[in-house]
Amino acid sequence: MKSLLFLLPLLALTMAPLRAADDPQLGKLRTADDERVAAVMAGDRARLSAIFADDLRYAHSSGSVDDKASYIESLATGKTKYTAWNYEERNFTFPVPGIALITGRTKISVTDASGEGEMSLSFLAAWKEEKGQWRFFAWQSCKMPAPVAPKP
Repeated sequence: MKSLLFLLPLLALTMAPLRAADDPQLGKLRTADDERVAAVMAGDRARLSAIFADDLRYAHSSGSVDDKASYIESLATGKTKYTAWNYEERNFTFPVPGIALITGRTKISVTDASGEGEMSLSFLAAWKEEKGQWRFFAWQSCKMPAPVAPKP
């Protein structure tokens, strides 16, 4: 019996990706995340305001953190400008009703106060459903190390 209790959490973790693939909200969330990326790249204040939750916490790979107002201001004024955003991996899970997590890797190109740069990021994004609409409320990312060339 104890071994069965030990295995149940492991089974639940392995079934989470299957549950996301079958969840009817997956298409809506994928569309919402695609719209978020498009709005971020466009720096469109109105679209960003509609997509971002009021309690947004955006933790950049540099360690700086923005709230909704400061992140929208940075994007809308061009202080931060994303010129490319390409997912290499994007996994969706729905741990509880009304909450969705996206994990994965993305390559971005960005221009900011430090200049132009390209980064490979590992990330965790969190969404919540508010009044039937998915709203983006958290981002945490870290830079992936550059690939090491194999030794001859």
